[in-house]
Amino acid sequence: MSHLLSKSLKYLFALAVILLIPAIALASGGGGHAGPVLFGIRIEFILFALVLVGVAVFHDHTFWVAVIGLTVILLYKLIVISGFNLVEHAIGHNSMVDQLLDKHQRQGEWAILLNLLGLLLGFGVLSKIFEESGVPDILPRFLPDDWKGPFVLLVMVFVLSSFLDNIAAALIGGTIALVVFKNKVHIGYIAGIVACSNAGGSGSVVGDTTTTMMWIDGVSAFVVLHAFIAAVVALLIVAWFASHQQHHYQPIQADPTQGAKIDVGRLLIVVMILAGAIVSNIMFDMPALGVWVAILVGATFRKMPWHEVGASIKGSIFLLCLVTCASLMPVEELPPASWMTAFILGFVSAVFDNIPLTKLCLDQGHFDWGVLAYSVGFGGSMIWFGSSAGVAITNKFPQGRNVGLWLRKGWHVMLGYIAGFFILFFIWGWHPEDSGRHKTENCPFKDCPMGNKAVKDSVKVK
Repeated sequence: MSHLLSKSLKYLFALAVILLIPAIALASGGGGHAGPVLFGIRIEFILFALVLVGVAVFHDHTFWVAVIGLTVILLYKLIVISGFNLVEHAIGHNSMVDQLLDKHQRQGEWAILLNLLGLLLGFGVLSKIFEESGVPDILPRFLPDDWKGPFVLLVMVFVLSSFLDNIAAALIGGTIALVVFKNKVHIGYIAGIVACSNAGGSGSVVGDTTTTMMWIDGVSAFVVLHAFIAAVVALLIVAWFASHQQHHYQPIQADPTQGAKIDVGRLLIVVMILAGAIVSNIMFDMPALGVWVAILVGATFRKMPWHEVGASIKGSIFLLCLVTCASLMPVEELPPASWMTAFILGFVSAVFDNIPLTKLCLDQGHFDWGVLAYSVGFGGSMIWFGSSAGVAITNKFPQGRNVGLWLRKGWHVMLGYIAGFFILFFIWGWHPEDSGRHKTENCPFKDCPMGNKAVKDSVKVK
């Protein structure tokens, strides 16, 4: 018994150190109103690290750990940090209407949180509608019977995520997996679904929130495309190992479900929801708006599985608490832009929301946006709560909320991230440039037609 206790304590200590590293890495960037420090680290980072350790250790009580953690951090900021304005932090300097009409307005946290909540709940409904459409029941007819079946499914998730939101792609993949693997899905394969959904969106400006942010900020859609070099490498590694894990755990269903039929009406609603998310994302930077408009329209001719909202609400609030905690951290600058910084940010994004990280990188400039898109987009897959897709899918697979199991069984995700990053770096190199906003505002030759090219050439590293 003492040996088992000692082994458990060592494991928990190692886990705590792993989760503390990102907070320590960002602690040097504290700015804004000065606050107390402990061992040279701002107290907010220590509190946030404790929340992450609590989520990792008490995986059966993650909701309350996140809620209590957010409450403690908020009280600390309000009582100790002079000048902290919670209302301004929540709604920003401009009105909500102005922020919706103009994407370049400085937004408060309300837009990110509302959009994330709407997506998580809306895509939970989408997942159930897709399950009831009958498509997952007939898919065994088209998927190979051996390990190549789960491999092809992960490739499908990757492709879907390249033009859909990664939450939707992950949930569709998870829904299909539940059916074709008879409700027995390996945790390594669950991690694989999340990783492939995040990889597929990393090179597309409509596939992930972070790349969409870059696009809105003036980064060309073509500038992030080379992220697919790393993403495809990561896909092949993760899909290979995860598909073999799943095949040994529970082989794919060989034949389609007897009497399975496609409900065209429900399938139409699925298409409407996905199309609504894309259109609303492009027009208003608010994909959740299009999702819920489509759901309400679909409710006029099909019964909606509203109970899925209740099933998803707890996990959604958990993620919102973590995102809010991350937004309260005093990070106003990052280390100088370099390939090493981008590489480290991939690990940081596993525990620190990648949306504020991406915003900081855009404000700082001089990043290779394709490399950054891959690192912050795919890096969150290494831990289940590191991405919204991971949180969404664990509403279907609660066993995935065990951080220790996720790291042990999904070890191939970290391998895929590292291999993908360095293959991209050696093939493509590091070619930093500013976003379109920086080029027009900060360019010393902004009145010269060749000014943008001059600045780009001056910072490009061959």
